[in-house]
Amino acid sequence: MLIDFYKYHGTANDFVIIDNRSNWFDNSKPEIIKKLCDRRIGIGADGLMLLQNNPDFDFEMKYFNSDGLEGSMCGNGGRCITAFAKKLNIISETTEFLAVDGVHLAEIKGEMVKLKMNDVSEIKPILNGYFLNTGSPHYVEFIENIEIEDFFEKGKALRFSKEFAPSGTNVNFLTFQKGMFKMRTYERGVENETLSCGTGTVASALVAAFKDSKIQSPLLLSAPGGNLKVYFKRNSSVFFDVWLEGPASFVFQGSIII
Repeated sequence: MLIDFYKYHGTANDFVIIDNRSNWFDNSKPEIIKKLCDRRIGIGADGLMLLQNNPDFDFEMKYFNSDGLEGSMCGNGGRCITAFAKKLNIISETTEFLAVDGVHLAEIKGEMVKLKMNDVSEIKPILNGYFLNTGSPHYVEFIENIEIEDFFEKGKALRFSKEFAPSGTNVNFLTFQKGMFKMRTYERGVENETLSCGTGTVASALVAAFKDSKIQSPLLLSAPGGNLKVYFKRNSSVFFDVWLEGPASFVFQGSIII
């Protein structure tokens, strides 16, 4: 099977994107998606997205992790597929699209894409950190040294911890250094560190604001792959009007035989 694809990244969180408006791609075979995302024998990506038609919205986003299985919401993926939709001339500077967690708005200004996320009404203290859902489940823990050598082992242990069974969670470590929040993420479904995570950045920003009411919107956070900005409003118990902003970059396009 010959597959035409596009490669995008959002602060080094990278994706294979396929124009599936004619429903030609069979997503029922996880082994094919896993192979396309493989960095040694495939294209290489943290995940794969299908852009599909939807009668009520500009398009629909279907997201699959690099393990081949359909995933929960991907914030950087949402920003990248918005840029892709513009490249296909489906949209101009604004869009409304459907994803697994509901409807999202997005705005494009040059290479920057700003994506509206869901409201967050619960941030739950658990273990040594906090748990919340920003379209995907996230655990956020503050640590002193973001460069911890056993990041992978600690992230994996928390991801599979019984407290988050049976589905598990994404894991974010967060610190404040030199006037900026810095973070690292172990992603469920990738089963490794990703250089950036959109829903994890939103989760980390909201936890930081939850812990310190003096923190104001927008909040800039730095991951190994680059910086993302989170906008939010809040009342006593809910974060709302939450937006994730950062670059979404086209890398290359091509064809591969699977």
